[in-house]
Amino acid sequence: MMLEKQEIQLEKPLLDYMEEWKGKPGNEIMVLHKIQEVYGYVPRKVAMEVSRLMLIPLAKIYGIITFYHLFKLKKPGKNQIQVCLGTACYLKGGNDIIEEIENILGVAVNTTSDDGKFSLEIVRCVGCCGLAPVMLINGKTHGNVAKSDLPKILGEYTKEEALKNG
Repeated sequence: MMLEKQEIQLEKPLLDYMEEWKGKPGNEIMVLHKIQEVYGYVPRKVAMEVSRLMLIPLAKIYGIITFYHLFKLKKPGKNQIQVCLGTACYLKGGNDIIEEIENILGVAVNTTSDDGKFSLEIVRCVGCCGLAPVMLINGKTHGNVAKSDLPKILGEYTKEEALKNG
C-alpha cells in the first residue's frame, strides 16, 4: 500500500517569512514561532512542508517542538487555560485549582474540551508568586484564585462566547 503524499499550500506571508530566515542560525525556532502564531499550534502537514521547503529533517523539527513546552502539536481550545504549578502556586493549592477546572469543564490537563472551547495545561512559574495560586486564561492573569472563584471566572469566558454567537 502506497502512502499518499499530502502537501499543503502555505500562505504567502508565511512563505516569505521562511525565505527571510532560510540559512540563518536559529531559523527553525523562529519559523516554528511564526507557525504557532498563525495556526495556534504546529499542524503535522505544516511541519512536513517546512521540512521539505527549508531542508530541515522532520525529526529535528519534532525534536524542537517536543523540547520546548511553548510549542503545541494539538490545536488548543479557543480559551487557553494555564494553571501555574511553580512552588508558590503548588503550595497554595494549584493542584486543587486544576482538579476543580477539570470537574467544571470536563477537560483534562493537556487536552481540549469536546466543544473546542477550552484547553488546560500546567505551566511552571509565571512570575506572579505573590498572587499564588495563579492561572492565566488567554494570557489574562487571575491571581489568588480559590476553587470557589472558578465558576465565576470560567463563566466570563462562556458568557463572552455566548454573546459573540448570540
